[in-house]
Amino acid sequence: MGAAAFAATLAAYSWQTSRTLYAEEIPASDPTPVFETKRRKAKSKEDNRDLISSQHLQVKKSWENPGVYAWGSNGGRVAAPDSDEKFVKTPRRIPFFNGVLLRDIKLDKKFGAAIDEKGDLLQWGTDFSSTCRKPETTLKGKNLRSLTTSRDRILALSESGTVYSLPVSQEEQQSGPKPSESSWIPFLSFSSPISYRTVAPKDLAWNEKITRISGGLEHLLILTNKGRVFSAAAGSQDFPRHGQLGIPGLTWNTRPSGSYDQPHEIHTLSGFHVTKIAAGDYHSILSDKDGRVFAFGDNSYGQLGFEYSSDSSIVDSPSLLPIQKLYAGTSSVPRVTSVAAGGSNSYFTVDATKVASQTGDDTRLGNVTSDTFSCGQGIWGNLANGRWTHVQSTPVRIPSLSGLFEYDERAGKTVPIRLSRFSVGQTHAAAVMDNVTYLNATKSSSENDTNWGADVVFFGNNEFYQLGTGKRNNVANPVYLRPLDSESEREFRGKEQHRFQITPLKRVRVGGRSVDLEQRVECGRGVTAVYSGV
Repeated sequence: MGAAAFAATLAAYSWQTSRTLYAEEIPASDPTPVFETKRRKAKSKEDNRDLISSQHLQVKKSWENPGVYAWGSNGGRVAAPDSDEKFVKTPRRIPFFNGVLLRDIKLDKKFGAAIDEKGDLLQWGTDFSSTCRKPETTLKGKNLRSLTTSRDRILALSESGTVYSLPVSQEEQQSGPKPSESSWIPFLSFSSPISYRTVAPKDLAWNEKITRISGGLEHLLILTNKGRVFSAAAGSQDFPRHGQLGIPGLTWNTRPSGSYDQPHEIHTLSGFHVTKIAAGDYHSILSDKDGRVFAFGDNSYGQLGFEYSSDSSIVDSPSLLPIQKLYAGTSSVPRVTSVAAGGSNSYFTVDATKVASQTGDDTRLGNVTSDTFSCGQGIWGNLANGRWTHVQSTPVRIPSLSGLFEYDERAGKTVPIRLSRFSVGQTHAAAVMDNVTYLNATKSSSENDTNWGADVVFFGNNEFYQLGTGKRNNVANPVYLRPLDSESEREFRGKEQHRFQITPLKRVRVGGRSVDLEQRVECGRGVTAVYSGV
């Protein structure tokens, strides 16, 4: 280094080190960390409960302000009928349903359908009408209790056991053939104001009636109170061709004479008293009173629980699923307690009872463990096992929904936590836990006596924000949501975060009358809702 350069470097160094350095100013306030901020003083006993428990506040709000929260795809104006937003990213109330109680609701990306408290059908969305901005009543006076949807039709079950099938489109309802209906005046009949059909199985036994329906994009499953199962075509565009009807050899060309959507009894199931039915897009899952599972239809992603075969991805006859293999070597006897399906996925809940083993370890003899299994497509996380598996043909246990226990103070013992309800959309799902809940806080009980509901988790595809997290990433492990009524939460807790809990069935006062009310979650095709159900 030359003398000139060395002198310049030394001058720069001297300038930097000669600057006056100051230490960070000490705050004037007390720097002692605060671990818990003091909450405001409660104004009343009920106010204190709201302050100390988010769950109590959520339960109270669900009774005081019944309605429907929806989120997800809004391209068809389903999640928010009065908005042109493409997505509804977090739960939002649909104003039309404020104070309205529903029997059922089903959601597609471009149409929605619900049954109100009176049993009338409500419809909305662009596939119903391009100008629709709020739900409209369509099928009236049938005392409907539940519904399912296909690609282009709505199928609703009445309290009397009649299945009604009507087009989604308002235009088709007005222009199609309208059946004749009887009047309360003797010998007088009139035409229905809208077009619909009835789907009626033949040769029902005396005192036998339809108790449950479930449908996919093309097919419908029908269950009677005698444990018999029928299947039928459910859409107007395509006749079921993936074996999902459970009738070997049945195609459009081989169907018997009569209407294309006539029900067919699945005789393979004769002798089995079926109690639960579930339909995916192109497959069917059933379980009987003894906890056995039967599956048929499309198996392209392993959704039937059988090994995928490249020779044929279709199983067109009900086949028994070997659930016992899932517990091989565990000294536990499994019994399926519920089934659910949607899209290309199937789910099973199982009670596994510990029995005597050759090892002589009988310390847990008779203990019951509740597990949940999934199979089918998992590329979006809809297997809920933390993995992104394209095809899953062997049912896999969902860790966060299996082997759970809690202490029941009323029973005085530890009990397994089962699932109360599974709602499966096309690519996402929600599970409501049957954990211990409490809804008996009264004016006379302690100010610290609070209500709380059931846990509910969501997982799977989130392309349309249908998981309600506010983000768009898919979820392979079940997650909680924040409380639906965020404004009430902020009023009492500011930025403090809590999880959403769903309110179970309870007789409460709504609008000056007593009703049996509960919150229910419904996952549809790219859309999700939580509604006040009766």
